[in-house]
Amino acid sequence: MNIKRTMEGLVKYGFFVVLGATFLLFSVLTEHFLSGENILNIFHTMAPLAVIASGLGLVIISGRLDISVGSTALLSCAIGALLMKDHGVDPILATIVVLLCGAFLGAVNGAIVSVLKVNSLIATLGTMIAYRGIALSLTDALLVPLPEPIRVLGNAQLGPIPTDILIMVVILVGVHLLHARTAFGRQLVAMGNDVAIARKVGLPVDRTGFLSFVLAGVLASTGGILTTVQNGAVSPWLGSGVEFTALAAVVVGGISLLGGRGTILFSIIPGAFIFEMIRNGLTHLGATPYSYRLVGGAVIFAAMYADALKSGRVSLRWRTVP
Repeated sequence: MNIKRTMEGLVKYGFFVVLGATFLLFSVLTEHFLSGENILNIFHTMAPLAVIASGLGLVIISGRLDISVGSTALLSCAIGALLMKDHGVDPILATIVVLLCGAFLGAVNGAIVSVLKVNSLIATLGTMIAYRGIALSLTDALLVPLPEPIRVLGNAQLGPIPTDILIMVVILVGVHLLHARTAFGRQLVAMGNDVAIARKVGLPVDRTGFLSFVLAGVLASTGGILTTVQNGAVSPWLGSGVEFTALAAVVVGGISLLGGRGTILFSIIPGAFIFEMIRNGLTHLGATPYSYRLVGGAVIFAAMYADALKSGRVSLRWRTVP
């Protein structure tokens, strides 16, 4: 009985144990990991991932998936950067266009899923490939540099804190309140728990699902803007693989992949932090960049298995629960 309770506790709180142990390990093994400057750098680097993951989290809470967020970020930011570079469009107007592009691309996903009733994984797999293909065609798969006055914003600070950390916090708090305090958020949870019952009791399932994809598109383009400003250019690799890292951050933080369970603020921040912390710590250790994929993959597997245990799909006795 004690062993069973211990295992259940590890499943419930194991992420925080792993987070604390990993943080302590890197603090002991490296000289500068624990410095305040480096901790701020971790939050600075993870800001785009956290913002993108917050939108993806809303979709997952509703019981669906959106694996096109990385491609949405690339295409919308590529359009904005090309407008500034080739047509001299004002940066503020270009930013608005990027956000509108993200909303439109998210709306396309939402229409395919909610109107055409295509499985969300299949639908967004298709748009992930299509959006990235369009972006690479527009940019000829080349870097699109930002105007010089904008590049300096990548290192902008408010006091000692990088501005993108503050932007990340404001956005995550806003999305968290949208999920936790509004009828829209409650409808997402109801859909994630049982979409058929939600439809029977009269909830606007199709409209709510559509809006969740639109929000995911807007937040993906916002994360793309943060990445672009940090890098000073739109790279053809922008957003590549971020959909899976964001998905892992969402699930690692405690949002169920089956939907209907989890919070935004207290799931996304620790989930995104552990992935960036691992990358940062391995860099300080002088490890090969490819080792991050190995460790990150192990963390993703552990997160998915823990989610399966919590949801009852598998048991601690290594057998599938009917």
